[in-house]
Amino acid sequence: MAETRDLTKEPTDPPTAVPPRAGRREWLGLAVLALPTILLGLDMTVLHLAAPMLSADLAPSSSQLLWIVDVYGFVVAGLLITMGTIGDRIGRRRLLMIGAAGFAVASVLAAFATSAALLIAARALLGLAGATLMPSTLSLISNMFRDPRQRQLAIAIWMTNFMIGGMAGPLIGGALLANFHWGSVFLIGVPPLLLLLALARPLLPEFRHPGAGRIDLISVALSTGAIVAVVYGLKETAKDGLHLTPLAVTAVGALAGYVFARRQLRLTEPLLDLRLFRRAAFSVSLGAQTFGLYVLAAMQFLLIQYLQLVLGMSPLEAGLWTLPSAVAGIAGTLAAPFIARRLPARIAMTGGFLLALPGLALMAVPGRTTLVAGLTVASVGIQVVLALTYDLIVGSAPPERAGVASGMGETGTEFGMALGVAVAGSLVTAVYRGQVTEQSLPTGVPTEARETLGSAVAIAEQLPGPLARELLDLSRAAYTDGVQLAALVSAGILAVLAVATATLLRAR
Repeated sequence: MAETRDLTKEPTDPPTAVPPRAGRREWLGLAVLALPTILLGLDMTVLHLAAPMLSADLAPSSSQLLWIVDVYGFVVAGLLITMGTIGDRIGRRRLLMIGAAGFAVASVLAAFATSAALLIAARALLGLAGATLMPSTLSLISNMFRDPRQRQLAIAIWMTNFMIGGMAGPLIGGALLANFHWGSVFLIGVPPLLLLLALARPLLPEFRHPGAGRIDLISVALSTGAIVAVVYGLKETAKDGLHLTPLAVTAVGALAGYVFARRQLRLTEPLLDLRLFRRAAFSVSLGAQTFGLYVLAAMQFLLIQYLQLVLGMSPLEAGLWTLPSAVAGIAGTLAAPFIARRLPARIAMTGGFLLALPGLALMAVPGRTTLVAGLTVASVGIQVVLALTYDLIVGSAPPERAGVASGMGETGTEFGMALGVAVAGSLVTAVYRGQVTEQSLPTGVPTEARETLGSAVAIAEQLPGPLARELLDLSRAAYTDGVQLAALVSAGILAVLAVATATLLRAR
């Protein structure tokens, strides 16, 4: 049976001590930790592919469709720090196993959802379970691999597994969607989770910190409420324009975030240790990671929707066209540890963002080739940066705060991905609805075509040929304009990140 290590009794290595190197068992344990990572990458991709089919089946509104896609990420983002604290108290391996079992059950519930509301609820449960998985994997890696070079390589491999899942998702998900109900894409994660439950105990050591503070439920409520309120206000504003209710909810969310931050500074054992942000390596890396993933997730989501709804590809065809960017991202991730040995982190991260900028500019040009090539170029640069930020986030924190730092890093990851899909989706929806108005719709077309491009495509299938073509031309042109605007906004974000890393990140 694997041993349990008490982190409160573990001696701190002196500065000149050589960190212990990981052996065969640790590398086998890394393979076990790859299972949930592959699953989460696969889950995000297949959901994007299934969005048009589930839209036709469940008929969600534009707001519901965005919630189906991103409610998982926002629930995870709100609970990651909390789950990291629970993992410190009950054991990180135990929390990982609880999360794996919960994720499997929630996956089955999502697969057989019969309405948009039920699917949103199932996705929220998946987020609850996912919040237990992510901090456990990264914190276990930081404990299992003490040697800095081994840790860099282990983190790069860990990230690569996420991208392998994303790369396999279009192939597996596309094949399933071509032959089965859209709910089948949620069931593909169940077998890997069962394998994880079987292998975790013999291959993964247990780590716990009995001295960890109690969970502050008020802080949990404040952080979760702040995120949900701000996102709700953003979605409703993009859908219906500026109105009192969404603005008021957004203001309440911002106030909750402010109260949360002030409370953390007063608590002896805060849920979120804001003092870590005083470290430039930590704060700059966390910001670069969050908004780098924002750009990557946003453009990948919009590309998949464009290929299917604008160009009329099948889910499998659309998935195959995303493979070049996935392969490029894997290459960038695996190259990062070797780049880090030759260049300071500041130069390497700035260079990664600058490399990605031409890709975003290319994605602002409509067309299959330009969008695919642009995302491929952007993926290389951004993934180099992401691989470096994970190591900097964990490595820049004191050893006794490594678990908290891991949870905050994962919070940035999930929040960035969910925020990217939410903001980019809302931006495209706002452009779409601004152009597809009741006045611009062809006579005889139902006003439901204004909701989403997916709704317009479904309605067009029921219309006579000339009227269907007129509707498709109008709606697809509007969606394409939205994608172009989202690409330009993303390029601006990367430019700001490049300047920030070049000027704020201290040489390492």
